[in-house]
Amino acid sequence: MLAFHSDAHSLALPPTHPFPQSKYRLLREHFETNPGLLRMQAAPAASEAELALVHTPDYLDAVLLGRLSAAAQREIGFPWSAQMAARSRHSVGASIAAARAALQEGVAANMAGGTHHAFADRGSGYCVFNDVAVAARLMQVEWQLQHGQLLRVLVIDLDVHQGNGTAAIFQGDASVFTFSMHGAKNFPARKEASDLDVDLPDGCGDADYLAALDTALTRVWDRHQSAAPGLAFYLAGADPHEGDRLGRLKLTTAGMLARDQLVLDALRSRRIPVALSMAGGYGRDITSTLACQVNTLNTAAHSWLQWQRMPPQPSMQE
Repeated sequence: MLAFHSDAHSLALPPTHPFPQSKYRLLREHFETNPGLLRMQAAPAASEAELALVHTPDYLDAVLLGRLSAAAQREIGFPWSAQMAARSRHSVGASIAAARAALQEGVAANMAGGTHHAFADRGSGYCVFNDVAVAARLMQVEWQLQHGQLLRVLVIDLDVHQGNGTAAIFQGDASVFTFSMHGAKNFPARKEASDLDVDLPDGCGDADYLAALDTALTRVWDRHQSAAPGLAFYLAGADPHEGDRLGRLKLTTAGMLARDQLVLDALRSRRIPVALSMAGGYGRDITSTLACQVNTLNTAAHSWLQWQRMPPQPSMQE
C-alpha cells in the first residue's frame, strides 16, 4: 500500500508546545524498520492552483507570503514560518497523492493530514489548509476530465473533534457527503452541520462507540442507495483512545483496531476506494498514539491486499 509522508518539514515550536509533531517522524521511522505491506514515498507539495480549489485567494496569500495576522496565527496554534507553509503544502500533497493512489489500488494513506478544522478562509486548531477538502475537489475535477462523470465523495471523520471546517466547506454540496462522529463536549465549541453528525458523551467506551459507528454507517449507506460514492476519505484519528490527553473518550487499543476494521471492511465490501489520513492524536504517552496509528496503517494495508485479490472493478457509473 502506498503511504505518503511529509515530516521533513518541521515546525519551529517551543518544547512546551502541546502539538506532538514528533509522532509523524516516529511513525515514518517505525515503518522504515518494519515496512510490512507499506510502500512509503515522500509527499509532493500541493500547488497554489490546487489549494485554490478550496481556499480563498486572500487566505492563500496570507499563509504562503507570511501575512497571517497574530490573531490568525493564534487561532491556528502555530507561529508562521516558511517551514510551516511548506509543511502545510506537503501535507495536502500527501492526501492528493493518496487519493489518486486509492482510485488506482483501492486503499492508500497520508501518514499525517486530516486537517479538518481549516475553513476556506482561515485555519484553526492546528490545521492550516484542509487537505481532505482540497484532495476531494481535485479528484472530482480530474475524474470529470478523465471519465466525463461526477465523482461522488464520502468523508468519514472519526477524529474525536468534529470536522467543522470540512463540514462548512461542503455544506449544500450534494456531491460530497460529510460524516463526523466526535465528542459532544469537545473542541470545537461551535459545531458546523455535517451531512451526518454523531455526538458522543465523555467517557464513551468500546461497546457503545462501535454500536454507534455501526448504526451511523448504516445510515450513510441508506443515504447513498441511489448513487454510491466513488471515493472515500477516512480520518482515522487516534484521539478517541483512552490514553489521549484531549480525547475524553475511553476506547481501548483493541476498540480502536475494531473501529478501523469496521470502516475498512464496509468500504471494501462496497468497492469504495479510500484514502486515509491520521488526523489527531495527543497521547499522554506518545507511544500510545503511535501504536494506534501503526495499527491503522497495518489494517489499511491488509485491506489494500484484499483489494488486489478482488476481480477488476466494472466501470463506475454516475
